[in-house]
Amino acid sequence: MSALDFLVELGTEELPPKALKTLGESFLSGVEKGLKAAGLSYSGARYYAAPRRLAVLVEQLATEQPDRTVNLDGPPVQAAFDADGNPTQAALGFAKKCGVELAAIDQSGPKLKFSQHIPGQRAYTLLPGIVENSLNELPIPKRMRWGARKTEFVRPSQWLVMLFGDQIVDCEILAQKAGRFSRGHRFHANHDVRISAPAMYAQELRGAYVIADAAERREQIAKRIEQLAAEQQGTAIVPPALLDEVSALVEWPVPLVCSFEERFLEVPQEALITTMQDNQKYFCLLDADGKLLPRFITVANVESKDPAQIISGNEKVVRPRLTDAEFFFKQDKKQPLEAFNQRLANVVFQAQLGTVYDKAQRISALAGFIAGRIGGDAKRGARAGLLSKCDLASEMVGEFPEMQGIAGYYYALNDGEPQDVALALNEQYMPRGAGAELPSTLTGAAVALADKLDTLVGIFGIGMLPTGSKDPYALRRAALGVLRILIEKGLELDLGATVEFAVRQYASKVKAAGLAPQVLEFIFDRLRARYEDEGVDVSVYQAVRAVNPMSPLDFDQRVQAVQAFRKLPEADALAAANKRVSNLLSKADGQIASSIEAHYFDTPAEFTLNAAIQKADNAVQPLAQSRQYREALAQLASLRTPVDSFFEAVLVNAEDPKVRANRYALLARLRGLFLGVADISVLG
Repeated sequence: MSALDFLVELGTEELPPKALKTLGESFLSGVEKGLKAAGLSYSGARYYAAPRRLAVLVEQLATEQPDRTVNLDGPPVQAAFDADGNPTQAALGFAKKCGVELAAIDQSGPKLKFSQHIPGQRAYTLLPGIVENSLNELPIPKRMRWGARKTEFVRPSQWLVMLFGDQIVDCEILAQKAGRFSRGHRFHANHDVRISAPAMYAQELRGAYVIADAAERREQIAKRIEQLAAEQQGTAIVPPALLDEVSALVEWPVPLVCSFEERFLEVPQEALITTMQDNQKYFCLLDADGKLLPRFITVANVESKDPAQIISGNEKVVRPRLTDAEFFFKQDKKQPLEAFNQRLANVVFQAQLGTVYDKAQRISALAGFIAGRIGGDAKRGARAGLLSKCDLASEMVGEFPEMQGIAGYYYALNDGEPQDVALALNEQYMPRGAGAELPSTLTGAAVALADKLDTLVGIFGIGMLPTGSKDPYALRRAALGVLRILIEKGLELDLGATVEFAVRQYASKVKAAGLAPQVLEFIFDRLRARYEDEGVDVSVYQAVRAVNPMSPLDFDQRVQAVQAFRKLPEADALAAANKRVSNLLSKADGQIASSIEAHYFDTPAEFTLNAAIQKADNAVQPLAQSRQYREALAQLASLRTPVDSFFEAVLVNAEDPKVRANRYALLARLRGLFLGVADISVLG
């Protein structure tokens, strides 16, 4: 079967840059889906995407579908005809489904059958429908119309190229008649560009100052930015999303170095970087110490004979933005950071829970409580908590919301606050996402924990629990943040006592009855998902959850120990034995003796198990107290043989109630040893 290359290019007005990559990938996916559904084979396919065009190139596309035979089974012959041989509705319905008269149906077998040979169609006739369907299925949230036309697309269409081999595919899509003429660069080559063959598409557009391959433009921009940054003795900040967006804004990228006045460097560099990246799409430069250089890189869409004009224009554009940041910074510093709390006293955090200043006061008390328990300074924790929300009322954060916490850090330093207090004002929001950075200071960790726990308690306390689809206060993220800080930073904190303290802070604003257990359940449930992601079996989590440790760090240490225990050869037998013991003790109904009396033993297995338990107890107690849970469970694994022997030789429910109570006491002590780490009966 013969094959030819196929090219489709839709020309448009400038496409949304943030969506360009998705549109290109989806266009390709839709075309490939259509080709496969039509049974048209091809050797490879790729997409091109530039500000004014979307294109797909399919290599060695079959010129026609293969012939195929359709075989359909119908109803049994006895159900297809009545006693007089007349066709039933079942037979007539089958013939109608096949699109033929009943006489064309094969009636020779036990069932009616129909076979049809369908000759393959030419790809040329199928391609317009495949392309049109793909364009209609693009992920475009809001389509637009243009002129008096009823056609809709993300942007007005301007031209259409469709070539199958060297032949134009005769069709009209999105109000454009297909041809072989594309368009060159809007300024450098503002004329039609004849595409001689699909395989020549990228090369012939390059001659018209258009790099159609989005990935090639991206790589070219990134490489040139790196070179220019090195020439300036710096390194560029190149966020992947910004690089994607800039690559989608230009057809012929020309990166250029621009500068701004050094006086602006007195402004927090995060504000300068934010405004240059978000508003102007510039790439900022840092020196070897990570400090902002008074230079940036812009990516022009033209190769100018006088690049100084473009550089000057960009420098003029950025100056007002930086001047605004400078003005807000100076205005905010005219008063102490703490003074902004006066404004926050009039800003509602949540209607039932009070103002943002009320929240800051609660965070202050809770952060002091936490800091003193994780090895930090309670006074500094309380001070950082009180200042934690102040910058929300500042001019800087009002103009640059991304500066919350960062602005507070600079203003706190300006006021002479201790370094860890200043850092805590930014670290309170950490971690900002999955896997994101954690607070570096104990004061920052205390404020971050206090902020998150205060929100969890408050929102749960007014009954606004998150649902499967809605979590407006990001409570799941807050709970995960609490767990990550405590576990990954190795901080010991009794969450039970801490949550109870947070509940008391709210006084009558929340329904306190049962609130703390509800919040704790929610937080520890997040651990289950965390461990599942790490490949820890859910039964390991449940084994630890059963003994209800209140410290997430302690919880994690137990989980790691049980996970290691499960790999021991004795694990399954001991888990099964613990399950058996648990079931027996649950039915004991107060029959357990207060102490183990050896004179009630009447089998060697009882003496052996009792001695083994005493030996294990002496070894395990100090290990468990020092949180060496893995070593403790390894010691307890030695109990497998005496436990197995006990159950083989001893009837626990003896007729003599004192003997029975003594045996229950022996098993209770055995179970108590394991419960010092986890309930391993859950593993059985």
